[in-house]
Amino acid sequence: MKARSVVDLHPGESGVINTLTDDSLSLKLLEMGVLPGTLIQYNFAAPLGDPICVSVSGYNLSLRLDEAITISIQ
Repeated sequence: MKARSVVDLHPGESGVINTLTDDSLSLKLLEMGVLPGTLIQYNFAAPLGDPICVSVSGYNLSLRLDEAITISIQ
């Protein structure tokens, strides 16, 4: 079974963060509240598809697709 990431969600869908797959980005994401076990919701994408807006830890966060794809969800 293929692991899902935040970019596999559709607007309005949510998932629970499982792991962060990129060691170089993980500290940055952790500092922004993207923690394993936390609920993350995909809100919408910019008109050209990148960046996307997600809700996590009580606030909205803008992520580039190359950042969002590193967030593995359940």
